[in-house]
Amino acid sequence: MTLAAEPSTPAKPEQDRGLRRELGFWSLTGIAFGGIIGSGWLFGAFYGAAAAGPAAVLSWVIAGAALTLIALVLVELGAGTPESGGLVRWPSLANGPLAGTLIGWALLLAVANSMAAQASAIVQYADRYLPGLYVGNALSVSGKAAGAGLLLVLVVLNWFGVKLFARLNLVITVIKVLVPVVTVVALLLAGFHPGNISAGGGLAPYGWSAPLTAIAGAGIIYALNGFATPIELSGESRNPRRDIPRAVLTAIVLSVALNVVLQIAFVLAVPEGRLGSGWAGLSFSSPFGELALLLNLGWLATLVYADAVFSPSGSTYVIVATGSRETYGVAKNRGLPRLFAKVDDRAGVPRNAMALNFVLSMVCLLPANRWQEIIGVVGVLALLTYSLCTVAAGTFRVAAPERLAGWVRGLRWIAPTAFVVGAELVYWASWHTLRTALPVLMASVLLFAALRHRELDLVAELRTGAWLLVYLAWQLLLSGLGTFGGSGVIPAPWDTVAVALCGLLTYHWGVRSGAAHLRRGPS
Repeated sequence: MTLAAEPSTPAKPEQDRGLRRELGFWSLTGIAFGGIIGSGWLFGAFYGAAAAGPAAVLSWVIAGAALTLIALVLVELGAGTPESGGLVRWPSLANGPLAGTLIGWALLLAVANSMAAQASAIVQYADRYLPGLYVGNALSVSGKAAGAGLLLVLVVLNWFGVKLFARLNLVITVIKVLVPVVTVVALLLAGFHPGNISAGGGLAPYGWSAPLTAIAGAGIIYALNGFATPIELSGESRNPRRDIPRAVLTAIVLSVALNVVLQIAFVLAVPEGRLGSGWAGLSFSSPFGELALLLNLGWLATLVYADAVFSPSGSTYVIVATGSRETYGVAKNRGLPRLFAKVDDRAGVPRNAMALNFVLSMVCLLPANRWQEIIGVVGVLALLTYSLCTVAAGTFRVAAPERLAGWVRGLRWIAPTAFVVGAELVYWASWHTLRTALPVLMASVLLFAALRHRELDLVAELRTGAWLLVYLAWQLLLSGLGTFGGSGVIPAPWDTVAVALCGLLTYHWGVRSGAAHLRRGPS
């Protein structure tokens, strides 16, 4: 894979004229890495170990490899057809209004839940300094109010334009990356227990399927999820074809490396006496902070607790910015009223979309009790969005190659492979998560029909988007019958094989359907 000769910067879509091209390579890399390093590093290693024991290290490696494959497709789209909110725009352009609307609504839910999850993480750690925010293993009323107030502050900071956002984020990212690095070094020096690999039941105490389930269920995908932020801001990049691929891939490599060493440090630093009930028996509300105190590292605990407010705040700052572009993209797809596709003339940001995301995040935060209750669904929704964008890339390759940058060599096989990998990651999230997330998306077809029946030929749209509905249906069916939280009627590894075969067939169906849609012309 090599970089193609650098073409001129593509023209902006008409709706993006109000957005400003202020972002270069370092700003985009800072945004990607800053979006990744948030609450995930504070909890991911703990929940990964609880779900899979020491084998959770494999979860990070598998997730990183899978997301790199998906990222190659996304950067090809972002560099070739740069649009703010591209993750929801590309499926709509390639596969029609139904696909674009369903994926857009999925991403809306993911953004709102991500903002709520970050606020929850901050409050859980902040309880050390402000007791009463997190009581009885759940957020209190005052804790939820504090989370809401923090989100409001971050919305206000994003209110005044992308240049201020980029400059503040770059400084914040440099600072917050130092803390997990210091944490790894200090824990390994103070509490190196190689016997932990066998003390809690061995390398894989809960079986070799557990590291796969942990990828979504333990928050590992969530912890790496911010890699797509430069792609969502591609409409505001000075040179998207050159800078977006490099920024995204650099951020993924660095974040996976950091989280792998954090996982190793956590596994080796836990006092052996704490593993009497196995890794699942560990109980930490503030994992790295409490672990530092157990090892008599008071200074490190102070640093971690302080960063637990600072680091997720920086990540949430990025989510507020990129999430508003995603909501803006949904509105451009007509999945929301056009009011939310308006860009403020003075600030050059979609303020109405930003305000809507804040309201939705409150809907997600107020009923939740803790971080882990939120992140499982976020991971599945994000994976659905990423993997379904690969169908858009395959469609463009067949029917609209001018929309691709030509940066990624081998897209013919990378796109379907990425789709299948994404389908596997969704399936591995387990029946418990999928039975909640997927029926909601399937039922939203009725809302789409109610909103668009006067302007679209619904029969034709359902025919064009049938592959997506079938995808959601077979994921739900195989999850219920498989071994990842399901009934086990389809034994391992045949359930995973079935997902791969169904995924490959669905990908080619989606590409054929999308190509026919493009040849008919826009809806």
